[in-house]
Parts: sequence; structure tokens; C-alpha cells
Amino acid sequence: MRAGGATRTPDDGTGTTRLDGRVERGNRTRRLVLRRTVDIASVEGLEALSVGRLATELRLSKSGVFALFGSKEELQLATVREAARIYTEKVIGPAVELPAGVGRLWRLCDLWLEYSRGRVFPGGCFFYEVVAEFDARSGAVHDAVVGAQRDWTAFMEGTIAGARDAGELRTDTDIPQLAFELVALMETANVVSVLHDEETAYRRARVGIAARLRGAATDPARVPQVP
Repeated sequence: MRAGGATRTPDDGTGTTRLDGRVERGNRTRRLVLRRTVDIASVEGLEALSVGRLATELRLSKSGVFALFGSKEELQLATVREAARIYTEKVIGPAVELPAGVGRLWRLCDLWLEYSRGRVFPGGCFFYEVVAEFDARSGAVHDAVVGAQRDWTAFMEGTIAGARDAGELRTDTDIPQLAFELVALMETANVVSVLHDEETAYRRARVGIAARLRGAATDPARVPQVP
């Protein structure tokens, strides 16, 4: 049975029903806040986040927002985690639906470019923005950002290794070097597009990625043609 959006459970006199309703409302508010924080941070950085700003923009109480996170640092950390969740949903998840090989590698790069081009985050790639903001700092937020960047690099290298192990990339492929070059092409497209508010850079990146993959592929025909 539903009431006011909360799951009702028998109230045995301990207030269980009321507790469930508060938890669900808290979860909804947390999701609402984090959807806004990832958008703000992708444009202005994590330091632009504040309880007062969020409360005003979302028409919530300051005490309610603060109670969800407890500190600005935890708000920033939760924002990084939420951005990673969205990133995984939009880029990683669809790519791994394909079998290991050049097709998966190409799909991963194409999804990343579409994630940036489609402005999943209004500032383009969320992590490009916050890495530049926290690269020379120390602390928990810096460590979270570094961890996210390392996870992405490891995933890209693992995808390349999978394509090589499947026999679709040459056995002498330098995996870290190829990963570095592909990521550089994608991130350059992101920054040029955001800076100039145009999309030509995405096609240039796709052309460059396709050329690099054809050069490494055992069968260049496996790499799609870029229209």
C-alpha cells in the first residue's frame, strides 16, 4: 500500500510507518540535491557548492540540506560519487554490453564523446572540470577525484587489453600508450567544444580515434568508418 509516496508497513506502536516515510523523503531530497550539485560542479567546480545556495535554489531548508550531508566536504564527496554513478550508467554500462574486442573499444570512445556532446553535465565532462580544480590539492576530495580518474584509466586500459587478448589488436600494442592517446583525443574534443560552444571537435576526435584503432587493429575493417 502506498501513502504520500512512502511505503507503508504495519505500525506496531514504535513509529515504523512514520520512520519509513521520513527515510523515503530524505532519500528523495538527497537525489534532488545531488542532481543539482553535479550540474553546478561541472560548470563552476566543487568549491561552488554550498548548503545555502542549494537550499535557496531548491527551496529547501538549510538545516534539512545540512542534515543530509553534515559538512561541505561530505557534500563534495557525495557529488563525486553521484557523478561517477551517472558516468557509469551513460558510458561504462552500455559499452560492456558488447563482447571484448575492437567493437567494444570503439563503442566506449563513442559513448564518451556522446556523453560530452549531449551535455549529460552542462559543463561537459564532470571529471575534466573537477580534476583541474583539485589536481594540486590534498585531502579526501582530491583522493576521490584521483581515484575516479585512475578507475577510468584502468577501465580504458582493460578494454584495450581485452581487445588485444581477443586477437583484434596487434600483440605488440602498447596498452598504456594507446589508452593515453584515446583519452587525450576525447578530452580535447570536450574542452574545445565547451570553450567554443561548437561540435566540430567531436567529429575530429572520432576521425583520430578511428585512425589510431585501424593502425593497431589486426583487421582494420573492424573499425567503423566515420561519416
